[in-house]
Amino acid sequence: MKEIRSLTKLNATVTIPGSKSITHRAIIAASLADGESLLKNFLKCEDTLYTVNALEKLGVDYSFDGEDLRVKGRGGAFQTAVTEKEIFLGNSGTSFRLLTSLFALGQGKFLMTGTSRMLQRPIGPLVTALNQLGVDAFCVNKDDCPPVLINAEGIRGGSVNIAGDQSSQFLSSLLLSGPYAVNDIEIEITGKLVSSPYVDITTDVMKQFGVDVERYDYKTFRVCSDQKYMPREFIIQGDASSASYFWAAAAVTGGNVITKNIYPSVTRQGDIRFLQILQRMGADIKTEEDRVIIHGGRLSGIDADMGSMPDMVPTLAAIALFAEGKTTIRNVHHLRFKESDRLHCVALEWGRLGAHIEETDDGLTIYGGDSLKGAILDPHDDHRLAMSLAVVGLMVPGIKIKDEECVRKSFPKFWDMWDRL
Repeated sequence: MKEIRSLTKLNATVTIPGSKSITHRAIIAASLADGESLLKNFLKCEDTLYTVNALEKLGVDYSFDGEDLRVKGRGGAFQTAVTEKEIFLGNSGTSFRLLTSLFALGQGKFLMTGTSRMLQRPIGPLVTALNQLGVDAFCVNKDDCPPVLINAEGIRGGSVNIAGDQSSQFLSSLLLSGPYAVNDIEIEITGKLVSSPYVDITTDVMKQFGVDVERYDYKTFRVCSDQKYMPREFIIQGDASSASYFWAAAAVTGGNVITKNIYPSVTRQGDIRFLQILQRMGADIKTEEDRVIIHGGRLSGIDADMGSMPDMVPTLAAIALFAEGKTTIRNVHHLRFKESDRLHCVALEWGRLGAHIEETDDGLTIYGGDSLKGAILDPHDDHRLAMSLAVVGLMVPGIKIKDEECVRKSFPKFWDMWDRL
């Protein structure tokens, strides 16, 4: 159990580790390339190691070199699974979804599974899309959730429709594996695509490894099968999502925090737009080429559509407790299918503090300025809840967080860096 020390004001500089989203996609692109790639500033966390270990079962070789990872890609020619292989991916939704299409490129039988929470997280739309592209795959329990059994013989290709309202990772999965399908792949998105900036990260990583994606807005995507990933040295930017907790620390305490290894003018990470949210609330923001400088101020509640950056909702919910007036968070129904049901769990744990918070079907309403009390809080095995509760603990004495090691999922060094504040 982790007890958070409260602060009145802080002045700190922190160097943010590599982006989890970029790291996952870079590992996959490097594994599909023919030759050796060097991934610099690799984020070594629970989720990315699930991806590494899974790809090793396809014959991809890896070696760590300090903070970097060397990847010997196989050019799409993976080892054949002579007997059924079980691929355990914990509760890493990113690993599971991005790798489902990649294992379909292989040869043999693969059973993809995970923790009890992972077995509740939808995967059906992606499996159905792969069926339409010639892949023999199905949800074992016929409930649109893992486990997924893939009788892999490659991806035929063709045209497919996929719903965009549950996860952008379904689309990213098809795009990443698309160049190694037998025929071109064309994907039509039905409805509005949630978390669309993550698709921008996917296509950007693909381009840097030599593969182009033709696209029309966020509705139609095409990957030509005559392309191949090229091995290269690739630098992974700092994680804007991880930086948000330190930005929030400055905002709520009225302090000053510099986050290095963040490239605000060039990054494709959608969560960099959280800076605009903070600015609207009253924080002072300055940016330089490789860093962001945040100085807290008098904060006011806002109305925010967070559909494009759902991972920032717990962070915003923490800040909203200390803002004057009401903060409304909208358009994030898909948060109910994350590591936890984040809308329900935030409402539950914030309520234990004495906060006035209302849960809606697709968001939260938080009334700032209430008198809050310390409590023992449960992050529900959700790394983003744990780190957001750390922000609350800066201002509310007596907060203790159970199962604090769940941050290993994305940010293993978080508590060390937080304590140094």
